[in-house]
Amino acid sequence: MKSLPRSGRPAGLAVLLGILLAGCGTPSPPAAPSRQGLPARAPVTGWASWYGHELAGRPMANGRPFDPTKLTCASWFYPLGTRLRVTAGTRSVVVTVTDRGPATPLVRQGRIIDLSRAAFSRLAPLRQGLVRVHVTRLR
Repeated sequence: MKSLPRSGRPAGLAVLLGILLAGCGTPSPPAAPSRQGLPARAPVTGWASWYGHELAGRPMANGRPFDPTKLTCASWFYPLGTRLRVTAGTRSVVVTVTDRGPATPLVRQGRIIDLSRAAFSRLAPLRQGLVRVHVTRLR
C-alpha cells in the first residue's frame, strides 16, 4: 500500500491546529462573579487587595500613569471609567476603574478588585493586605 505524500494530508488538521494556536496568544479576562438574577447595580461580594508605590508611574489600561495616592482601582468586571462604591463593614470609598486586574489566579480565589493604596487605606489598615468587600456600580 502506498503512503500519501506529505502534501496529501487532510487540510482539516492544519486548520484545526491554526485555530488552536490562534487562541493561545492573548489571555482572556477571568469569568465575572455570578450575578444571575441580580439587577445590574446589585453589589458583588469578594476580596479586595491593594497595590502601591512599586507600580507608581507605570501606565494603566486607560493609558495614564498609576498614582497610588488617587482613589482608583483595577477590575476585569466593569468598563474603564466606571465609578464604584466599595464597602467593607461600616467604611466605604468611591473609586474609578482605571486598570485591569486582579491577576486571573487571584480572581479564581475570590479576589474581585485591586484598590490603590489610598483607597484601601480608607477601608482597612494596609498591613491587613486583604479585606472582604461589597462592590456596587454607581451611575
